[in-house]
Amino acid sequence: MKPKYHFYSNTIYALSGLAAMWKNERSFKIELFIITPLFIAIWFLPLSSIEQIILGMSLLFILAMECVNSAIEACIDLVSPDFHPLAKVAKDCGSAAVFISICTAVLAWGVILLGR
Repeated sequence: MKPKYHFYSNTIYALSGLAAMWKNERSFKIELFIITPLFIAIWFLPLSSIEQIILGMSLLFILAMECVNSAIEACIDLVSPDFHPLAKVAKDCGSAAVFISICTAVLAWGVILLGR
């Protein structure tokens, strides 16, 4: 039987995940350090609302992909603590997702800012 949905409990789980990312993932901290000033800059740039939303979402997408990558890595480490070629593939694919999200953000920022 599926447990009932509880907004409060699920919010606590999500915040615990963010706390774990902050505590355990150096790359998350680095990305947050770079993304925070960019996110603030969005409000001061002469952009339309849709452009601001696109730029902001592109930055949040990076953090979301970093969370997914960390979840993949944690699961792989739990199931397969020793080296295995398939574990490497899974971890590399997670890293590729982060890389693609960063490329997407750079492209979005470039097109919007350089297109003006």
